[in-house]
This record gives sequence, C-alpha cells and structure tokens, in this order.
Amino acid sequence: MFAKLDPARRARSLEALDGTEFDVLVVGGGVVGAGAALDAASRGLSVALVEAHDWAAGTSSRSSKLVHGGLRYLEQLEFKLVREALKERGLLLRRLAPHLVRPVPFLFPLKKQWERAYVGAGVLLYDSIGGAGAVPMHRHLSRSKMASIGPSLDASAFAGAIRYYDAQMDDARLVSTLVRTAAQHGATVVSRARVTSLLRTDGRVSGASVRDELTGVTHVVRARRVISATGVWTDSLNSLSPGTPPFHVRMSKGVHILVDRSKIQLDGGLITQTEKSVLFVIPWGAHWIIGTTDTPYSGAPEDVGVDAEDVSYILDHVNAVLRTPLSVSDVVGTYAGLRPLLDGASGDTAQLSREHAVAQPEPGFFVIAGGKYTTYRVMAADVVNAAVAGLGRAVAPSLTARLPLHGAVGFHELWADRARVAAESGLSLSTVERLLRRYGSAVSDLLAMIAQDSSLASPVGGYLGAEIVYAVTHEGALGLEDVLARRTRIAVEHLDFGVSVAGQVAELIAGPLGWSDEERDAAVSAYRAEVSSAAPVPDATAQPGM
Repeated sequence: MFAKLDPARRARSLEALDGTEFDVLVVGGGVVGAGAALDAASRGLSVALVEAHDWAAGTSSRSSKLVHGGLRYLEQLEFKLVREALKERGLLLRRLAPHLVRPVPFLFPLKKQWERAYVGAGVLLYDSIGGAGAVPMHRHLSRSKMASIGPSLDASAFAGAIRYYDAQMDDARLVSTLVRTAAQHGATVVSRARVTSLLRTDGRVSGASVRDELTGVTHVVRARRVISATGVWTDSLNSLSPGTPPFHVRMSKGVHILVDRSKIQLDGGLITQTEKSVLFVIPWGAHWIIGTTDTPYSGAPEDVGVDAEDVSYILDHVNAVLRTPLSVSDVVGTYAGLRPLLDGASGDTAQLSREHAVAQPEPGFFVIAGGKYTTYRVMAADVVNAAVAGLGRAVAPSLTARLPLHGAVGFHELWADRARVAAESGLSLSTVERLLRRYGSAVSDLLAMIAQDSSLASPVGGYLGAEIVYAVTHEGALGLEDVLARRTRIAVEHLDFGVSVAGQVAELIAGPLGWSDEERDAAVSAYRAEVSSAAPVPDATAQPGM
C-alpha cells in the first residue's frame, strides 16, 4: 500500500468507512491513536482511524518536542516510567525514526558544589537506565567550561554544570508519519471526521456514526472493536457510553514561548529547576523553545490559550540563569497545549503520574488515557492487546518495536551521501540536510517534484514550495492551517503567524485541493480572521498551533 494521503485517497477512505466492517476503529488522530492504528494494521487487522480535526491538532503538536525519559521523574521515584521511556527513546533514535528524532545535549547548571554529587548521581542513573550507545554519556563541567558552552549564562551564579543528552523531534511530523505508515499497512485513515455516537448490537459496541466535517455527511462505521485514544477529549467520548466512566482525565496546561536563536548564546539546550518542576531551553531551528508551565485547566480543550501570566512565569525563570535577561518584546511566538493526566488525589497537576491506563467501559469499547508522548508506542500496543482479546482468531503480537516509520529506511545512506544529493538537485547542502531531517528517504518525492517544476524550489516562509504542495499531495493536509501550523511551522516561526505568506501558500495548495479562486481567497480570509481572533498576550503573540 502507498503512504500517499491526498484528497482522492480521503474520498476513497470515506467510501470504505460505509462499506467495510473493520476489526478495529480507532478514534483520535494524536500520537497514541495514530500509534494504535499502526500497531493494529501491522498485525494484519483491518483498521479505520478517524480524527475530528487535523492529525495532531491537539496536544500532540503542542509538546516540548522532546523524546525523553523525564529526568525529574527519577526524583519522584517513577523508575518504571523512566525505564520505559528511555527504552522507547533508544528505539526511535536507532530504528523507528532516526530521520525525525535526534540527540540533543542539555546543560544542567549547579548552584552549589554539593549539588554535583546529588544531581550527578541522578544523571548517572538516568544514563545507566537508558543504556549505552543511544546517546552520549553525561559529563561534569567546571564553571569556566560551562561559560564557554553557554556564554549567555550567568556563570558567576553557578558552581558548574552537568551536560547530559536526551532527544528531540517535531511532534506533529512524527504523528503525520505514523498515520502515513499506518495507511501504508492498509489502515483506512480519515481526518476531519467526527464521531457523533456509538453503535451497539446485542449489548456491545459495534461501531460509530462518523460525520464528515467538510460535507456534513454522516457515515456508519461498523467495527468489532472501538478504541478511544482521544487525550484531553477522553471524558467527552466517554459520555457516549452509559454508566460510570472507568477514569477521568485532568487537564494540565503547558505553555511555551519562542525567542530568536540569537538571543541566547548556548551550544545545545538547558534544563533548570523551578519550584514545581523544570524549565527547558530547547534549540529549534532559528529559534529557542522555552517552557513549560504546569497549571490546572478546566475549560474547553479547543479554547486553551496563552496568558500574560504564563509568559511572565517563563521569562522570570529563564532570566534567573541568563546574564542578559529576556523581555516580552523578545518573544516572537507562543503556544499552549494540554496534558491528559489520569485523575488522582493530588490537587497539583505537576504531581500527577504520567502513567497510562486502559479500560473497557462496555463490551467492544476500549479507552486509553494518560501517559507520555515518548511512550506512545507502548500505550498503543497495550490498548490493541486489550482490544483484540476475544476476537475469535489468533492475532500476532505487536510488531512496532521492529517497524521503521515511513522515511526511516535508507535515511542513513542518504545522509552519508547528502553532498551528492545536494549537487545533483541544485539545492544547498544545508537545505538537503534540513529536508532529510524532516522527510528521511521520502525526500526523493520532493526532489522529483522540484525536478518537474523548478519553481517549487523557491522559498515560502522559510520552506520550499515543494514542501507546501507535498503537505497536501502526500501528508493529508486539507487547509491552510494544516499546512501553516503543523506540516510546516510557519505559523509559529513568524511574527504574523504566516499571514504574510498565506496567499502564496493558498495559491500552491489550491490546485491539489481542487479550490476555485473564490474558495482560495475565502480560505485566506478565514485564516486571517482566525489568527486575529486569537486571545492576545500583551506585547507578545499567540499562535494558532505548534
């Protein structure tokens, strides 16, 4: 099967929803839902995956972009969680997605000499649990060495630092790649398709009514098992099932800010402790991502936004380690996401466990919630294992620990040969490197597009025109925001949220989407209106998604 998700593929998939009884219907197109669809499809099951919005439109595109065990969880004695996450980090780096996940060094500044032994022991344990080879081992640094690595840090306030490694990724791109890989293994995948009710036959859930959000047409999807992987919308979908929900999800808001890379001179990233958690400074292309906050949230998930207090909190804590403090005027972008935490006795969301849970509220209906982004694959396997029990036939165990994602196979060879690829394509070496880190071996698709139409090598908002078109012809983007906020990150990397290039982007995607001139212009106007209605942060900016 091909991994090409274009509008024609979506139309065929909608037809298939009506005419097929699937083994598994997965509801939710975030990282866990996409992972569950891939897990089930790769076992030979017939699978449908539906998402009410765009792939990764919620929490899964608004994370810290880290693939990590969570150093702070060691302090909370969450050893099982850390071990599991570090194992998954290694799999992603080495086998599953080496084109999307890469190591990044972090400085951990030490305020007092006695902290060196305490923090050093924790980092040593972290490295030991993670195993050798996935990332380099940690190193102890003197104050002067710390200053040479991080000239922007106020070295006089510290006794030195420890440098350790974790990994980072583009979260939205990882999700879209999971969806494409699931489709490659036969899954029927449809975004902008909302579950409005569950179907029941003889006292068990047997599918769902799914409304196409683009046309309003409702499709009846029959399935032997239905899996809810809806994150912060878990309680909402649970409400479609009678009886007492097996668990509730508490929402924790996490805010990040972006500043220009030139504002902080630092080789790698930074982690510093706060009164409740930790704060990261993470390299991200031409920017730094700084965050995150951890505060309870009780509003509608789609209404989450950034407040002035969130920005002030982050600036106050990062400025505590910088020689030259950042101001609100340095903030070029912000984004807010929600963590779906299993409800617990603690009123402090920072203290709630990041463990996950699987439940069966009624026959045929399975729910998974909680967990960490990094452990999505384990979560997906757990819920599929629960769902396939009792299907009446033998089902293979999970294969995803050995299954490279789309673009992974051949990546290392292309990376080693990237100078030749650049010379033959006429693109700069830095551009080819960036493309390889976004698409892996699938870069050949983009290079073929450019070979057919050289104008697609022209830049649009820091990306190539080919990447804009590819988002629609291969990656399932259905509108401007999908392209600007998730397939690319133009919306968060530009002060105007990408409004200045929205017309160019719309012109490029109008053909593949079948838009008329009027529809193209209406899409640009709608995007501008959406951006202008975003809740403002005084003297800063709020983004539609990251």
